[in-house]
Amino acid sequence: MQDLKLLEYLEGFVTPGRIERFKTILPNRTKHFTVATEDVYQLHNTSAVMRSCDVFGIQELSIVEEVNSKSIDREIAMGAQKWVDLNRYHSIENCISDIKDKGYQIVATTPHRDDCELIDFDISKKSCFFFGRESEGLSQQVLDEADCFLKIPMVGFTESLNISVSAAIILQHVTAQLRKSDINWQLTDEEIIEKRIDWIKKTLKDYDAIVERYNLKS
Repeated sequence: MQDLKLLEYLEGFVTPGRIERFKTILPNRTKHFTVATEDVYQLHNTSAVMRSCDVFGIQELSIVEEVNSKSIDREIAMGAQKWVDLNRYHSIENCISDIKDKGYQIVATTPHRDDCELIDFDISKKSCFFFGRESEGLSQQVLDEADCFLKIPMVGFTESLNISVSAAIILQHVTAQLRKSDINWQLTDEEIIEKRIDWIKKTLKDYDAIVERYNLKS
């Protein structure tokens, strides 16, 4: 109840158009699927994956930075860094452990396994899609921990796609199927309130001062 009162107070400092935009977007957000990238070298690839997460309604993105540690390219992410929750890990072990603790199955995206083609993927299970390095692909550790392997069918001479392209293709397909299903894939009411407050925080430059005034009145 306190969070709801705070939200109502904060919305007094945000334009009606922005509030309506939040209300339109949040019902399409999901944590049923999430994404993890493993030591992606090219900064623009990670940024583009984040942008795809935002476009297709994926609320969380995990980035493993055992070797490569960089900031999100704001120009390529096109503001998506404000709206997508970013989890950073310095080891693949911690990332896998955390994701499994949250109830996700590990889905290794690779063109070199024959486990499952994209069109046959079971969307009913909470899944984290792992994408690997540009040249080497996923580490052996991710492959060993994977619950299933997923590939995009290809019929040309090229054996693989850029990871940002692969992510966009996979996320578009699985989220489209998810929205046609009767699976309970949306954020909870509590998560929606929390996210509305968080997005307002990232919108208002004087957020801390506004909250301080609210606390004094409460």
